[in-house]
Amino acid sequence: MPEAIENYISQIAVVKMRRQALKVWGGFALLAAAWIFLIVLAPFAEANNLTSVSNPVYKFFSFICHQIPARSIHFHGHVLAVCSRCFGVYLGLFFGFVVYPFLRRIEEAEPLPRIWLFLAMIPMAVDWLLGFFEIWENTHLSRFLTGAILGTACAIFIIPALVEIFQLLSYKGQVKRLSR
Repeated sequence: MPEAIENYISQIAVVKMRRQALKVWGGFALLAAAWIFLIVLAPFAEANNLTSVSNPVYKFFSFICHQIPARSIHFHGHVLAVCSRCFGVYLGLFFGFVVYPFLRRIEEAEPLPRIWLFLAMIPMAVDWLLGFFEIWENTHLSRFLTGAILGTACAIFIIPALVEIFQLLSYKGQVKRLSR
């Protein structure tokens, strides 16, 4: 059945929306990569006695993560700027940004059913609960992997929201220009 005329979108608009979606996706993927770079930069800077670089990075991430050394991955005898679970979340977020175009059309603004996001939280909750009740001691690997699962799922939900936000902002800007 043909679409109603009210739902028509010109092919020029479709190409523009796709190009804008690619820019949004690429920009936020680069932002996630820079975030991970900072996390990994801190121990390398500390190992090379560049405390003027490492101290501000550690301080910045201290507002986001508890940074308990026993729960953090170490490089060259120094901890990452975040714990292993947070590192998994951020690396998973980056991974989710990278693989997203292989899973869905980048300009697709319709999110997946939220149940998938809640299901992605279950492994982390189980890992935490087993450790909390001293049934099983979670490890750096279990914290990292459960964080990575959640981070990847979050990226797959964040991208459609970001694309839609930037589409709406672009649409409002076009309407203002036309009304002048």
